[in-house]
Amino acid sequence: MDPTMQAGLAAIVGAVMAGGAVLAWHISDRQRHTLPQVEEPVVQAGVAAVLSILRSSAVVVDESDHVLKASAPAYAFGLVRGSTLVVPELLDLVAQVRRDGQIRESELDLPAPDGGTARTLTARVAPLGARLVLALVEDRTREKRVEEVRRDFVANVSHELKTPVGAIKLLAEAVTDASDDPEAVQRFATRMLLESDRLANLVQQIIELSRLQAHDPLETPVMVDLDAAVLTAVDTSAMEAAAKRITVESRGEHGLEVFGSQELIGAAVSNLVANAVTYSGEGSRVVVTTRSEGDQVQVSVVDQGIGIPPEDIDRIFERFYRVDPARHRSTGGTGLGLAIVKHVAATHGGDIAVWSVQGQGSTFTLTLPRNPQPGQGRTTTPVEVVVPRGTTADDPTTSRTQQEVRR
Repeated sequence: MDPTMQAGLAAIVGAVMAGGAVLAWHISDRQRHTLPQVEEPVVQAGVAAVLSILRSSAVVVDESDHVLKASAPAYAFGLVRGSTLVVPELLDLVAQVRRDGQIRESELDLPAPDGGTARTLTARVAPLGARLVLALVEDRTREKRVEEVRRDFVANVSHELKTPVGAIKLLAEAVTDASDDPEAVQRFATRMLLESDRLANLVQQIIELSRLQAHDPLETPVMVDLDAAVLTAVDTSAMEAAAKRITVESRGEHGLEVFGSQELIGAAVSNLVANAVTYSGEGSRVVVTTRSEGDQVQVSVVDQGIGIPPEDIDRIFERFYRVDPARHRSTGGTGLGLAIVKHVAATHGGDIAVWSVQGQGSTFTLTLPRNPQPGQGRTTTPVEVVVPRGTTADDPTTSRTQQEVRR
């Protein structure tokens, strides 16, 4: 072969080898600088489907605490923002579970974002596969509140029952010691009767309130005649009103009806009237007014009593709460009357509101859904004044009895 051709072939082979070497170096360098592909963790389709139908707040995070899956309640409670778990206590639980693989449970208090009542949450955190962690969070705020209410109710009932029971025991001992003094026996026996009545009234109201708080539906709802409920309420308080020379009047629109329980609505109106008479001064007036407002009926009880301080307005419907605790022994109140009214209103889909000025009096307004059939009521201009029992027509405290002027 010609030496020149040999030299050309050698040059070509050398160039190919050099190019191959350079290409091999570039490929090797690229492989060295390229990060290995890592498989991203994926929530299995079956798991995602189960989490989507849970009422609990469900959150799935990976090893870097990145949220892969979160249910709607988790966002609603503020546990997750975007793809980040924002509750530090829950993040700590996730870290502990990731570290040792043990299932953990804890109770969390989550502040309300608007500064309202904090939520009580129960969190259960468990490993989900090798790299994922699942957190299930339940809202236990209502259950905790109910438990607190139940505990307070039992404590209050125990405290309230001790007073009349203790008084009856002491009076019984006094009667025994004064067996040779007929006047003392009579006096102590009279006090025992009063304390027994107080105890019976308290027990009856506790039973009534417990039944209302059970939220049982009305067994046999009927059309309730508000005129009858008001008349019964006024008649029930007549003797106490007569003793304090209080005039009780009923006014407003007659013939109104609501759908519900005659007994419960009657009890609610009776409690409002009794409360007004109890906390009114001698010689004052209590006015009960009924009227219709669209598809609702309102029963208002106005008194000229001691009124309610502004700081107590929001608490007067609590069980056993009294504006003036020092007076309850003299008035005989149990602190349950307004709580019963509140629950009666709620049971019938209504509401109870109060307006009061301390030292001038109060107005309680019970609002109930009206009878859906129109034309049941007739408009009247009051004037119904109840004569307390035990008075006579010549008594200066006696007014006209049950008069009604109709348009």
